[in-house]
Amino acid sequence: MEIQKWREILIPYELAVSELEIKFNHMIKESRMVGRYSYIEQVHGRVKTLSSILDKAKRKGIDVEEVTEKICDIAGIRLICQFVEDIEKVVQIIRERSDMEIVEEIDYVKESKPSGYRSYHMIVEIPVFFSKGKTPMRVELQIRTNGMDFWATLEHQLRYKKGIEDLPGYDEISAELLRSAQAVIETDNEMQRIKDKIGMFHDI
Repeated sequence: MEIQKWREILIPYELAVSELEIKFNHMIKESRMVGRYSYIEQVHGRVKTLSSILDKAKRKGIDVEEVTEKICDIAGIRLICQFVEDIEKVVQIIRERSDMEIVEEIDYVKESKPSGYRSYHMIVEIPVFFSKGKTPMRVELQIRTNGMDFWATLEHQLRYKKGIEDLPGYDEISAELLRSAQAVIETDNEMQRIKDKIGMFHDI
């Protein structure tokens, strides 16, 4: 497929990400303007690069022509929270919104991946408007704490470094990453306990 064609394909995803970034940042601003605690602390959006899309299609055995149908995380939004409890609040808020249709939910917070990865995933569908009408676009939401995000970012950089699986100590590296993931869990839980003890944000 020609590069120009790919650019045209990815434009709606970029618009979908921009629209959701505006919506979620507005939620943060609205809460802070009225002096209310915001369950969402930060919003980060991205559209996968073409090389990343093609690499995933190859790993999953997906034909290039079926990429937009079978890969649901071409567009992605990360919603960063301060506390584990906030993740559940954000999920509930999204469920109650009429401008986002939930397609799928996967809870990697309560049941993490074997690697230690933790996050709450939602695939949502939103309408993106063009001059010729509207197109429904799917976007993956990843809702996680600062600790989960820090670990996931570093783990991705390390684990997907070219040739890492061929290193003699790869199994030990994986074990160390898993131990560090457990440390993040313990830290998140401890911070939640401290917050509960001091009655922080009692107006929530």
